[in-house]
Amino acid sequence: MEGSGSNKLLIVFLYTLFILPLIHATDFKYCNKKKEYAVQVSEVVISPDPIKKGQETSFTISAVTDKPLSEGKVVIGVAYFGWSVYSETGDLCTSLSCPVPAGDFTISYSQFLPTIAPPGSYTLTLKIQNGNKSELTCIKFDFSIGFFGFQVDV
Repeated sequence: MEGSGSNKLLIVFLYTLFILPLIHATDFKYCNKKKEYAVQVSEVVISPDPIKKGQETSFTISAVTDKPLSEGKVVIGVAYFGWSVYSETGDLCTSLSCPVPAGDFTISYSQFLPTIAPPGSYTLTLKIQNGNKSELTCIKFDFSIGFFGFQVDV
């Protein structure tokens, strides 16, 4: 097949041009900059970015731990212009297969964003706690929803 090499190159080019710009890491901060957390976060990715109303949004958090995790909780809180608007607590072992071995791991969280969500600035706080409710990590990152961040089906 003579053109297959150029077709593969075209696909890679189009992927790089259209898909990769939609997926990029989001800046995050630790809740307590002075604390040495047992779980260190390396990256937060939001998809789609920008977030669109009426669609599911995924937050993927890449992290590393030096000790295995056998139990715990994932606590998520969302604030809108500083006001708490949503919170959820889940079992760490529902999100991940426990025990989580020492090393790299990824937590993914998805949430459907209703079309009535108000536009503006939001802050998501994610905490991972061990079985004794001690914080293993706590991060915050900002995201925004625009006035016209929804799709219209015709």
